[in-house]
Amino acid sequence: MNKSVPVSSLSQRDTQISILLIGVMFFIFGFVSWANSILIPYFKIACELNNFQAYLVTFAFYISYFIMSVPASYVLRSIGFKKGIMLGFWIMSIGAFIFIPAAMGRTYPIFLLGLFTLGTGLAILQTAANPYITLLGPKESAAQRISMMGICNKGAGILAPLVFAAVILKATDSDLFKHLDQMTGPARTLALDELISRVKLPYFCVGIILFLLGLGVRFSPLPEIDTDDDQTSESESSQTKTSILQFPHLILGAIAIFLHVGTQVIAIDTVIGYAGSMQIGLMEAKVFPSFTLAATICGYIIGIISIPRLISQVNALRFCTCLGLLFSCGILASHGNVAFAGMNADISIWFVVLLGLANSLIWAGIWPLALDGLGKFTKIGASILIMGLCGNAILPLIYGYLADLFDLQKAYIVLIPCYIYLIFYAIKGHQIRHWSPK
Repeated sequence: MNKSVPVSSLSQRDTQISILLIGVMFFIFGFVSWANSILIPYFKIACELNNFQAYLVTFAFYISYFIMSVPASYVLRSIGFKKGIMLGFWIMSIGAFIFIPAAMGRTYPIFLLGLFTLGTGLAILQTAANPYITLLGPKESAAQRISMMGICNKGAGILAPLVFAAVILKATDSDLFKHLDQMTGPARTLALDELISRVKLPYFCVGIILFLLGLGVRFSPLPEIDTDDDQTSESESSQTKTSILQFPHLILGAIAIFLHVGTQVIAIDTVIGYAGSMQIGLMEAKVFPSFTLAATICGYIIGIISIPRLISQVNALRFCTCLGLLFSCGILASHGNVAFAGMNADISIWFVVLLGLANSLIWAGIWPLALDGLGKFTKIGASILIMGLCGNAILPLIYGYLADLFDLQKAYIVLIPCYIYLIFYAIKGHQIRHWSPK
């Protein structure tokens, strides 16, 4: 294992190289994660699923964060940063290869196993990358650096559904989808088998690329850093505390992460299905996740320009959480078709797209506030926050259940309590340092 160095000892060149390499990692995170937005409607058709079953895609992928985030911190502590990232990429590679036997038998549970394995590798990578980029510079500009990483992540997310749709969907599929309900017996089975077999080649290629990336990181100039050596986050109280549970602002922050990522994935991964309820076919609706992610990138750019020069990261967090609540109310309350960006759709879907803007600076705002003052508990604190990413697994399932129970628009009611809590954390929750008043 390479010797760890304090963050403060890195030269400007080393810091810039580290930020660049972590940016590449965030691009990979985004490409693999946001491909789920096209897989959900694709599996729903090919594996003959209802809404709840289809959203098991996000559940299988993101529940691994809850299971693996704390073990991942011990893995990184044991084998080091570089070898840990290499391991994470290789586990993801295995997950991609699992798609091949799953497609051969059109077996949805095996697809879910592949997604869980992909998420497991990604949990290791996220556990390494997020505290790394948070500590790689002044605390006051952490949101700015995280926003830069977010652009890499969401930029890949814009490409992922479009690339995968181009690979696994054909121009003639619109007719196929229209006639599937009338098809029965061997003809239907043959059509669905052919449809699902299209994932084999792209995921084989993804598996090879992930394996090679693991090797590349292992021999890259990325330095091992000592994330426990953080002069900006040590507080007097952290020196006397004996448990991570003694930091209320961290635990409340993990809940905020849980709700935030859930609202984010709902805004991106449900929008194709919601467009389908407006009689917009999958071939046309595939662009909506990219619209949502483009709105998120706009928010990141605003954050990079304005934080902390024009607005503090905590005030940016407060503004974005309030905007999220406003847009959520717009989804539920608005009706009427509008023509925009070549689409003729109900206006409410554009409020779903605008959630991308509202969500853009929430993650970047929560992360440094939740890690503030943890000192020697920073690594385990980061793992607790990564556990919050299982909100991506739980909240879409709740949305899918409500969509089956009521309808796709009313199911967005799940967003309202999420943003109310996020507003609480932005205003008051991050300031709480004791569970009971002194």
